[in-house]
Amino acid sequence: MRILTTVAVLSLAFGTPALGADEWQQQVASGLGKQGTEMPGGIYRVSLPRTDLEITIDGVTIKPALALGSWLAFKPMGDEVMVMGDLVLTEDEINPVLTRLEQGGVEITALHNHLLRASPTTMYMHVHGQGDPTKLATTLKVALGASKTPFGAETAAIPPQAATQATTAAPPDQKLDLDTDAVDQTLGRKGKINGGVYQVSVPRAEPVKDGGMEVPEAMGSAIAINFQPTGSGRAAITGDFVLTADEVNPVVKALRANGIEVTAVHNHMLADEPRLFFMHFWANDDVQKLAKGLRAALDQVKVTKS
Repeated sequence: MRILTTVAVLSLAFGTPALGADEWQQQVASGLGKQGTEMPGGIYRVSLPRTDLEITIDGVTIKPALALGSWLAFKPMGDEVMVMGDLVLTEDEINPVLTRLEQGGVEITALHNHLLRASPTTMYMHVHGQGDPTKLATTLKVALGASKTPFGAETAAIPPQAATQATTAAPPDQKLDLDTDAVDQTLGRKGKINGGVYQVSVPRAEPVKDGGMEVPEAMGSAIAINFQPTGSGRAAITGDFVLTADEVNPVVKALRANGIEVTAVHNHMLADEPRLFFMHFWANDDVQKLAKGLRAALDQVKVTKS
């Protein structure tokens, strides 16, 4: 039996039909011109990695999966959808993209750096919108058209279910030059390999909301820790800690005590509950040393039990 969300139940009660899953996902894919993937929490997430950019930091060429992954996550709300996302942009792309988003009714909730010393400079634009899935997706497509964001070879003609099945059936990425078992043991979490990068996601203990609507992990509410092997047992790390105000400085202290740079502290949402701060970090060092430093920082945060 299909369980309806509270929004869907209210929509039906007041005469506004909720969109069927296949219907709204296909409208998003068609409007955006790019297939997404069904994620836990009823989220349809579209990844738009900036594979066109060659970014270096301290001599390390950054893989898109480490820190250049634009994404848009959609969630149904009755006969409408909500979108949240993070767009990786070069400096000259920022205002053309921003203008088109504003004209289409999509809000800008943050614009900032995640990295230091990146060459060329990249900025990160966080967005939020709600409305008709086709109109919303088309607005995002037009806005991103003002950048060089690649949309890949996927087409919107593939049903979302088929895309999900294809993703599930695809062979795993090749093994990394990284002792991932040791990283898992130190962090107390199991990660996954994606695009030559080892990614670990750690949800917060309490539910995160924005404007009263729950924000699942797939919409950016979880701590993200990424490792890119750089040879000889070393790795470049980046990502962000999702923190309440009282956790910010204990995490700063833990990271710095372990040689990990803090590269930014800022907000991603405008009406979040609890009020959250996102702390970005960077280091390129012995992977076990870094894993221990990250674990020390995680120990300062209220996260779900592993």
